[in-house]
Amino acid sequence: MFKVIYNGEIEAKAHKEVFGDTLAEMAAEDKDVVYLDADLMNSSGTYKFWQENPTRAINCGISEANMMGVAAGLSAMGKKPFAHTFGPFASRRCFDQVFLSIAYAKNNVRIYGSDAGVTAAFNGGTHMPFEDMALMRAIPHATVIDVADGVELNKVLKASKDREGLTYIRSTRKNNYQIYDPSSEFEIGKGNIIRDGKDATIIACGIMVGESMKAAELLADKGIDARVVDMFTVKPVDAELVKKCAEETGAIVTAENHNIVGGLGDAVSAVLLEECPVPLKKVGVQDEFGQVGPQDYLQEVYGLTAEDVAKAVEEIVASKG
Repeated sequence: MFKVIYNGEIEAKAHKEVFGDTLAEMAAEDKDVVYLDADLMNSSGTYKFWQENPTRAINCGISEANMMGVAAGLSAMGKKPFAHTFGPFASRRCFDQVFLSIAYAKNNVRIYGSDAGVTAAFNGGTHMPFEDMALMRAIPHATVIDVADGVELNKVLKASKDREGLTYIRSTRKNNYQIYDPSSEFEIGKGNIIRDGKDATIIACGIMVGESMKAAELLADKGIDARVVDMFTVKPVDAELVKKCAEETGAIVTAENHNIVGGLGDAVSAVLLEECPVPLKKVGVQDEFGQVGPQDYLQEVYGLTAEDVAKAVEEIVASKG
C-alpha cells in the first residue's frame, strides 16, 4: 500500500545517501549482503557501509566488467551482491559480463546504475545513459526498475535483496521530487496510480514521475483531467494496469528520462498493440546522444519538462476527437 504526498517540494535526502544508508541497514540484518563498486565510495554514498562492513565491501577499481564477474561469483557462493557504478558503465560497458556471468548463469545480482539519463548533467554525454534500460530489457528474465523518489529507492532495494536473477535499478544520485510517504510499500512488477483522471493517462518512471504530476496540475488548469501512473518497474511492465488505463481514459502518454527507443514507451506500446490499441505519444529523448549541462537545461533541450508532458497530453486528447 502506498500513500502519495506530492506537493511540488524536493525531498530532503539525496538518493546516494538513501542508497548508502539502505545498504548499511540491510547488511546489519543479513550477513550475506555484500557491496561492490568501481572506485565510487563517495559518489555512491556508501561510506557508512565501508566503515561498518570492511570485509563485505569490495572496491573493484575502474574495471566494471570485472566487477560484474566478481558479483556473479559471490552470488554463486551464496552471497547477496549489490554492485554500483554509473548507468552507462553498468550497462553498455560490461553488457557481455552482465548477460553471461549474471543472467545466463542464473546468478542473483542487483546492479545499481546511478546518474540516470540527464541527471548525469556536467559529467556529459559519455556518462549519460539514455540506453541502459533498453539494454537491460533485452536480457531474458531481467528486472528493470527506474525509481521516482528516495522512499521508492529504499523499498525497492530491500525488495530486491532476495529476488532471483538480475535486477537493474537506475536512479539519480541527487534529490528528486518527494512523491511518497515513508510508510509506503511497493510491489515490483506493479505500477501505481498516483493521481486519478479520466481524459488521458501519463505513464512515467524515474524523474519524469514528478514532472508528470506537475504536468497534470498544468492540464487541470486547462480543463483536462489527467491520470498519472508511476510505472517504476519497466520490465516486467504492468500490462494489466496499462490495459486498464487505456480502456478507462482512451489515450496514453509515456514519459521517461531515456531514449524513446527500447525504454518505457516501447514496453507500454507493445502492450497496447496486443491488448488495447489507443492513441499513444512518447515523451523522452528522441534518439540523441547526451551532452554537458545543468539538469534543468538538459531537460529543456531533450523535451523532458512538465510543459513537454502537458503538451503531449493536450495533443493526444485532441486527437481522440
